[in-house]
Amino acid sequence: MLNNDIMIRLRYALDIKDTDMVEMFKLGGVNVTKDDVRMMLQKIDEDEYGDEDVPEDYIRINNAMMEQFLNGMVTFKRGKRPGENGAPPLTGETVNNQLLKKVKIALSLTSEDMLEIFDLAGVRVSKGELGAILRKEGHKNYRECGDKFARNFLKGLALKFRG
Repeated sequence: MLNNDIMIRLRYALDIKDTDMVEMFKLGGVNVTKDDVRMMLQKIDEDEYGDEDVPEDYIRINNAMMEQFLNGMVTFKRGKRPGENGAPPLTGETVNNQLLKKVKIALSLTSEDMLEIFDLAGVRVSKGELGAILRKEGHKNYRECGDKFARNFLKGLALKFRG
């Protein structure tokens, strides 16, 4: 799943305005305009476009930008950490794992809340599975979060906050 698709789904699920997205990027250390955000949120059919045929004004979100946005979202929702100057450093962890961790932090969700969100999407997840995904990369019980898992989380998030 492309980072742009994740961003589109996250924006829909949490009903984030363009101006708030600009602010979240800024808090994460990326300066973008409202027009840039709109260019990122264009729906692109990959079957219709090859890599070379993507519209000129389309902005592809790379992993670093996605991580910075998620960091900015945490700061936007929860405020700056005491004694923190600027944006947190990048971890380089997989985007799907970061998505679950950072949304959990930003929205102050408990593990039970996250299990409920997965349940809304029709996915049964055990506490152990969720814990493995939320662990730090390199931990012996760490598990990488797949696209389908992330998609279901975003679907459940939309059902919880918009449904």
